[in-house]
Amino acid sequence: MSYEGVDQMDYMVDEGDVVDSADEANLDEYDLLMQVTDTSASQARKGKDIQGIPWDRLHITRQSYRLTRLEQYTNYENIPSSGEAVDKECKPTKKGGIYYDFIYNTRLVKPTILHFQLRNLVWATSKHDVYFVSNYSVMHWSSLSQNLTEVLNFSDHIVPTERNPGTLTEGFTRTQLSTVAVKDRLLVGGGFHGEIICKYLDKPGVSFCTRTTHRENAITNAIEIFESSSGLHFMTSNNDSGVREYETERFQLLNHFRFPWPVNHTSMSPDRKLMTVVGDDLDGLLVDARNGKTVSSIVGHLDYSFASTWHPDGRIFATGNQDKTCRVWDLRNMSAPTATLKANIGAVRSIRFSGDGQFLVVAEPADFVHIYSTRDNYETRQELDFFGEISGVSLSPDDESIYIGIWDRTYASLLQYNRRHTYEYLDSLI
Repeated sequence: MSYEGVDQMDYMVDEGDVVDSADEANLDEYDLLMQVTDTSASQARKGKDIQGIPWDRLHITRQSYRLTRLEQYTNYENIPSSGEAVDKECKPTKKGGIYYDFIYNTRLVKPTILHFQLRNLVWATSKHDVYFVSNYSVMHWSSLSQNLTEVLNFSDHIVPTERNPGTLTEGFTRTQLSTVAVKDRLLVGGGFHGEIICKYLDKPGVSFCTRTTHRENAITNAIEIFESSSGLHFMTSNNDSGVREYETERFQLLNHFRFPWPVNHTSMSPDRKLMTVVGDDLDGLLVDARNGKTVSSIVGHLDYSFASTWHPDGRIFATGNQDKTCRVWDLRNMSAPTATLKANIGAVRSIRFSGDGQFLVVAEPADFVHIYSTRDNYETRQELDFFGEISGVSLSPDDESIYIGIWDRTYASLLQYNRRHTYEYLDSLI
C-alpha cells in the first residue's frame, strides 16, 4: 500500500470530497449543511433525505449531484486505468433487491479515516452495539440506548496492565490508528508504526501492546480476530510484508509468515486451514494456514487488493481490489473467478459475507455499498446510495444490522440498516 512515512494529515482522505465546504461562494449552503440533523426510518419514509441534506434549499438536486459525483470522483489506482480495463469481465447485475431497510442516521457519531486506503474502522458486535474510530479514540455507540462512550483514547500514554512475555511495558503514546477489529469482547487496534494494542472490553486498562517490527514502513493494514481450536486468535497484516498470528491467553506470537510484497489484508477460512493473502501485487495468494506455504495463486485482478472474506461454507471466498471489482472465487476451480462484480466509482475496500451466507456486502471508498444475493448467483443486488467517504462497514454477528461509518467534514455520521424479513407462513393464513 502507499506509505511515505509522513505525518497524520498527509493520510487524510483525498479520493473525493462531498461538499466544497470551504468555498466562500457557498457559505449559505454550508450553513444549511451544518444544521443537518439525525434521520429516522419514519422520517425517511415521509421523504426526508436519509442524511438530512436539504436538497430543496440547495442550488442542485440530489440526482444532479449524483451524476456530478459519478463523473468527477477520482478513484485511487496504483496501476493506471485498472478500473476501466475490467468492464468486459464484469457480471451484469440487476439492481432492485431490498434485503435491508434504512433504520437511522445518527450525527452524534463522528467516524474518521487516517489512511485513504484502509477502511476497516467500524465493527458491530451485536444488533445494537458498534465500535468505531474517531480521531485518536475508539468509541462505542449503542443504538438501543442512544449512548456514545469512549472505550480507549490512543492519544494518551497507554501502558499494559498485564505482564505478558513480549509486551512493551513502557507502552505507547499518541498512537495513530490505521485499523481496528472487535470480537468476543476483545478489541485489537493497529497503528501506523506496526503497533498492536489489545484491550478486553469487560476489563479495565490494556492487556497487551507490542510493536510487530521496528522497520519504518510497518503500518498495520488489517486485523482479523477468529476462533481456533485453542481459543481466540488474531492475525495482523503489515506493510513489512508479514502476516503474524497471536493467541490471546498470553498474547504470544504463534506464526510469522513473510511474503514478497506488502500485505494489505488476510482472512482465515472457516475450517482454519487456509488463508487468503492480498496486497501490493496483481495476484493474491491462497496459503496453508499452518505453515504459510502457497497453495494457489489468485490471478485475475488488475491492481492491488485491500479486502478479502470467506463464505461460511468454506469453499467460496471473495477479494476486493482497486480495479473497482470484487471477485468471487471457488476453491474447486481457481482458474478464473466465478463472478466479477463492478463498483460504481471507486476501489472495493471492504467486503463481508453474511454469517448465513445469503449475502455479500461490498463497500466502495465512498457513496455506495452493494448487497448481493448469493442465492441467485450474485445476479441481484441492493444498492445503498449516500454521499461521503466510508470509514467502514460491518454486519452484526446475527446478520440483523449493517452499520456504515460516513466520514465527511460537514456531516459525518453512522448509518444503520436492519434486515428485512418476510413471514410467508403468516401470509398463507390470511
